Amino acid sequence: MGKRISQGVPHSSHWGAFSVQSHGDELEVTPHPCDPMPSPILPNLNDAASPDCRIGQPMIRRGWLDNGPGPDTSRGKDAFVPVSWERAYDHLANELQRIVDRYSNEAVFGGSYGWSSAGRFHHAQSQIHRFLNTTLGGYCRSVGNYSAGAAQVIAPHVFGTLEETNRKSPIWGPMLSNTELVVSFGGMALKNSSVSGGGNSNHNVAGVFDRLQDRGVRFVLFSPLRADLPEWIRAEWHAIRPATDTAVMLALAHVLIVEDLLDRAFLAKHCVGFDRFEAYIRGQSDGIAKTPGWAELIAQLPAADIIDLARDMAARRTLITVSQSVQRAEHGEQPVWAAITLAAMLGQIGLPGGGFSYGLGSIGNVGKPPVAVPLPTLSQGKNGARGFIPVARISDMLLHPGKPFSFNGQKLVYPDVKLVYWAGGNPFHHQQDLTRLAEAFSRPDTIVVHEPYWTSSARHADIVLPATITMERDDIGAAGNDPKMITMRKAIEPFQQTKDEYEIFSELAQRLDRHQEFTEGRTAREWMAFIYETTRVALAERDLPAPDFDEFWAAGELEVPTTDRLSILEKFRQDPQGAPLPTPSGKIEIFSEVIAGFGYDDCAGHPAWFEPEEWLGGEIVERFPIQLVANQPAFRLHSQLDFGRASLGSKIAGREPLTIHPDTAKARGIVQGSIVRVFNDRGSFLAGANISDAIRRDVIQIATGAWYDPQDIVPFGTVCVHGNPNTVTRDRGTSSLAQGSTGQLSMVDVELFHGPLPELRCHKPPRLDA
Repeated sequence: MGKRISQGVPHSSHWGAFSVQSHGDELEVTPHPCDPMPSPILPNLNDAASPDCRIGQPMIRRGWLDNGPGPDTSRGKDAFVPVSWERAYDHLANELQRIVDRYSNEAVFGGSYGWSSAGRFHHAQSQIHRFLNTTLGGYCRSVGNYSAGAAQVIAPHVFGTLEETNRKSPIWGPMLSNTELVVSFGGMALKNSSVSGGGNSNHNVAGVFDRLQDRGVRFVLFSPLRADLPEWIRAEWHAIRPATDTAVMLALAHVLIVEDLLDRAFLAKHCVGFDRFEAYIRGQSDGIAKTPGWAELIAQLPAADIIDLARDMAARRTLITVSQSVQRAEHGEQPVWAAITLAAMLGQIGLPGGGFSYGLGSIGNVGKPPVAVPLPTLSQGKNGARGFIPVARISDMLLHPGKPFSFNGQKLVYPDVKLVYWAGGNPFHHQQDLTRLAEAFSRPDTIVVHEPYWTSSARHADIVLPATITMERDDIGAAGNDPKMITMRKAIEPFQQTKDEYEIFSELAQRLDRHQEFTEGRTAREWMAFIYETTRVALAERDLPAPDFDEFWAAGELEVPTTDRLSILEKFRQDPQGAPLPTPSGKIEIFSEVIAGFGYDDCAGHPAWFEPEEWLGGEIVERFPIQLVANQPAFRLHSQLDFGRASLGSKIAGREPLTIHPDTAKARGIVQGSIVRVFNDRGSFLAGANISDAIRRDVIQIATGAWYDPQDIVPFGTVCVHGNPNTVTRDRGTSSLAQGSTGQLSMVDVELFHGPLPELRCHKPPRLDA
């Protein structure tokens, strides 16, 4: 481990602000003293500095080094050769130049994801995009994210961007004073609120639930998992079939219509297209009335419960919430659109504590007031390349260059990518169908990855550059809904030969004759002071304390103001003409002429029920009778620090735990702690059984993020022996509209695993050649 710099160094992460101390060879991470409920993920940071899987110097894959660039099926299996930084820089700079000269910058894909660091400067996504823009003139990019791929596309057509309607709208405060009924599709699992992009100095969600319960707020949960709302609030749990939320919403709408419980004045003044939707609900447009009885057959929810709930929703101040998980499935656009429509029918959109909220509780800072001043931000420059893909279509792009596809009304073609450059993020965590992704990663000429650890993405790369972790460098931590800006001070010396992204990209830019364009002549410290100045000036303009950068750095943190302005929806409710929504009509679009004009078979012009290809009501249950829910972990952020003590402590015999109903387990000879194999035609994985009655009988659940550990086991073929569910998830877009991730749900079977338990290799380095 590196040499300790000082005691009690302030720092921050996506799972909270903290300070770092050392005790010999151990790090001790202490949560911020103002945090009422620190994240259970924080203890993983104690093990972040020097695990066995840490990468200490540049590595080049043996096959690439010996044979040169080109497609290669040995990626993920080959040995690596340790090389000097000079040699790694030479190879990479030459390869970047070769690709651009021979194919253009459109052939370089800049992969990244925003969760690599809470820092505002050493943010891998910003650094790699700035580098590719300033040195190559641009790159093939991805749009959207895995978390909200469907919602991000549908919301602007119907309602406005999620950034404005949710991230910048304080929700918890108005709920505490006004909400009487919360109807939650997919829930608000408390584990998810322990994480927030940019950091969180005040994990307040559990306290909010306590206060709502004290006020007597009624909670109704639609989810196959009872834990999707805190158990102590005693929510009414409806364990409907997964992927049937839209059918339930449509049936609720039917009750509101036939019993005349809807707010037609609000619909007339603030919405467009309700008449078309009403005809669909009544069955006038397709011959099928969306009655509670119709929904009962689809969702397996008693019709009487739907009727009673609809009446109560109309009688109370009601907030309808939709989790991110609900839209990470086939036709994931529909439950978001249907919930907005249902809230509009109640006439409660824009009322304090009422209406609709997307992703509330999905991360800890959603629902808090947004900060009122701009935060430090590193400019990424201008991307001069035109090619892009929806983020979850990475395998399609690499496997099928030149193939046409649809996205949000556009007819596009997958670009022909020759070099993939990844810094920040782990596609072998996020992407579905890992067997297919591994095949896709065999196709480019060259794959480059910056990583602190030997993740599966690093193992599938040709050039691996070892990156520092946040505690090995200085940075600024800040989030859009948290009032504390934190100095993320360097706490330990960089591990072996690791470097931060700015240093790596500065050297590469020098070799590509673009050093000035990338660095603008600034050191990392000067960049931090430069981007901090935007915040300081804004504070000074408000006559608030505005310390200069050195004063801020010495203090360790800075309070920034939050806004008390009306949200975009409150303004729209009060004055729909003067404060229109950013939709084509300026109103809530219950029927969208734009979407209808796209002519998609898998997305109508209004919210609608589309039967999934894989669900518990389909013919597939004859072969795979169980629906797998692959949701977010409680003891790590995505796949980060899977080797940390909190993550490892949750595992069973080293495998990811899988929740299974007692009846389902008994029928298969499974007991608590058994190792099981989950499988379908796409692949299989091993997991440790955790038996619970807080789940539907025909559903099993496992968290995403266990590091991929594929091993051949006779007679099953390749099995992830560690428990990565993306070996069985389906790599298909939500629809032609959004092409979002559908990794939340898969049809599988599960059986007791017999035979010797394979040794885990994922947290150890790959084979290295001298």
